[in-house]
Amino acid sequence: MKNKGIYSKKKIIIDTDCGSDDAMAIAMALNDPRYEILMFCTVSGNVCMEQATINTLTTIEHAGSYEPPVYKGSRSMLLRDLVYAHETHGRDGMGDIGLVPHRLKESNGNAVLKMIETLRNSEDGEIDIIALGPLTNIALAIKVDYEAMKKVGRIVVMGSAGLGRGNVSPVAEFNIWQDAEAAKILVDSGLKNIMFVGWDACLGECMLNPQEIANIRKSGELGKFVIDCNRELMEMNVSRFGDAYLDMADPSAVAAALYSECISECTKYYCQVDATPGPSYGSVLVDANFFSGKTPNVEICSRLNPEKYKNYIYRTLHVVD
Repeated sequence: MKNKGIYSKKKIIIDTDCGSDDAMAIAMALNDPRYEILMFCTVSGNVCMEQATINTLTTIEHAGSYEPPVYKGSRSMLLRDLVYAHETHGRDGMGDIGLVPHRLKESNGNAVLKMIETLRNSEDGEIDIIALGPLTNIALAIKVDYEAMKKVGRIVVMGSAGLGRGNVSPVAEFNIWQDAEAAKILVDSGLKNIMFVGWDACLGECMLNPQEIANIRKSGELGKFVIDCNRELMEMNVSRFGDAYLDMADPSAVAAALYSECISECTKYYCQVDATPGPSYGSVLVDANFFSGKTPNVEICSRLNPEKYKNYIYRTLHVVD
């Protein structure tokens, strides 16, 4: 057994369809000194996989921290056609403000195979995965090498409506709805320690209000970057909420994964993913009243402590209130 040492950092793989809220989440993760991001794997979702790769590289450059490798993953979903989130994040996923990487390039190799290779060479539980987009890469890795995926300590997913309502249909959240077949493979896999951070976790008091947005933006170049790339979302929210709030789904998942002290409601339930065509496609059926009697298989994080969550955002983005 390897000597991990008293100061060893927890190792993380981040799978992302990098759009504007992913960018904030990635910057937060890279600036948490307790963790080591081993690699980024990109997938289509908010934007195509190629654009998600560009956006990930751009974010790493702006984060002002270390520079993990970025590997390209799945270009398509398992079965269905892609539906991008251009109206939320802009056509480039980053607010259409002309952001491009100036120095970094993607690494050679397929994201799914690199993920598997890294897990094969790890100790059991040594590496966690945070999935911020559709679960296509994760499902493919399960199908290619289930034994390697069994070595993952925990898989934290930004996905599902939690215990609330959906954001692309009355019952479905975007990441699960984009590739419900992939989500079903994960949920039905028998892998232990799966957590879904629901869409409901980033709403209400956890939304960034205009003053908090201003505080982040004026804090420095990183703060300006993570706010400006979310301009499309802010403009959309003016019509939804009457002001420029930010409901930041992916940062809520990173916070839940890396700073568990901010979680206020998280319970393990028996869950199923509806991957059948129809109005409930992409929904996650949560047996919240334990009617089925089946063994719970997914933790559902449905609420964060707003103060602790926002303090974590401020701390990792170097914001002085």
